[in-house]
Amino acid sequence: MRKNPKFSTCLLLAFSCLLLSLFSVQKAEAQSRDKGWDVIEIGGRDYVSVDSIKRFYNFAKITRTGSSVVLENSKVEMKLTVGGNECLMNNVKFVFSNSVTSSGNKVYVSRIDLAKLIDPVLRPNFIQKAGDFRTVIIDAGHGGKDPGATNPIGTEANYNLKLAQRLKGLLEKKGFKVKMIRESDRYYSLQERVNIANSVKENAIFLSLHFNSGGRSARGIETFTLSPPGVSHYGTGLKASDAQQKTGNQHDSANIAFATALHGSVLRRLGTNTLDRGIKRARFSVLSGVRHPAVLFEGGFMSHPYEARLIANESFQAAIAAGMVDAIARYRYAVGKTKSGS
Repeated sequence: MRKNPKFSTCLLLAFSCLLLSLFSVQKAEAQSRDKGWDVIEIGGRDYVSVDSIKRFYNFAKITRTGSSVVLENSKVEMKLTVGGNECLMNNVKFVFSNSVTSSGNKVYVSRIDLAKLIDPVLRPNFIQKAGDFRTVIIDAGHGGKDPGATNPIGTEANYNLKLAQRLKGLLEKKGFKVKMIRESDRYYSLQERVNIANSVKENAIFLSLHFNSGGRSARGIETFTLSPPGVSHYGTGLKASDAQQKTGNQHDSANIAFATALHGSVLRRLGTNTLDRGIKRARFSVLSGVRHPAVLFEGGFMSHPYEARLIANESFQAAIAAGMVDAIARYRYAVGKTKSGS
């Protein structure tokens, strides 16, 4: 398993937080006006120029080649594609809510992607009280009458539980308290999982563990956070109900910072052969209802012939768990250095 020094160096800084985090898109909008942001409306949405992003976040330069746009400084490289909705920050993939666009000779990113994704990733130390936790809630997805994805080798529910148990042991050795949603092959409804997580009264983070299923060609890992208000569930069109604030949205900035640390750290542990499907937004019930910062991780496809064998391999599971422990410790450190007055 390889380590990427550039990613390791940037992890504490490059997934830092942008406008002042969690307080809402409206506050970020007010700040952007105060800082002289170049904002235009396109298709009923507000967009902010990449030039403004360069100035505010102290990127040294912008390089544009055709539809490709790269912003760079000594710690962060951010790659965008005009017409695309993917953003690479130090080679970790994020999926924007809206496509990058252009007007005249300028390139623009939607304001909600700036305030709710780029900002928390670039300045996590501005997220208030996010680092004040010692408890990790681990949700091993499925179980009991619900096996989850299956293949001839095993069941997702069993792999989820094995990964959860391995992760629990490693976290406890690091001094974290761990709350398991399930510790055996037992069924819990989605609401029961939310209720158990919310019974933890001290500050905590929530991690739901899964393995994926799809066509035989689908492969790779992906990490989900709750869609902010005004952002749809991944892969679906925007609905009126998507404007509603959910319980988990109070931690929008912490959610994306946690997901960044987790996703990047696991990628680093698994190495170059792992396909990065990106960090995405979704309205899964366990993410919507949990009152703690929360992410859902998909560790590969049980329906893929090669990944099915990997998932069953204990060294693969160990690498995922080790990456998660690294991430949780680094995330706690990064967001724990809160700026005064934020």
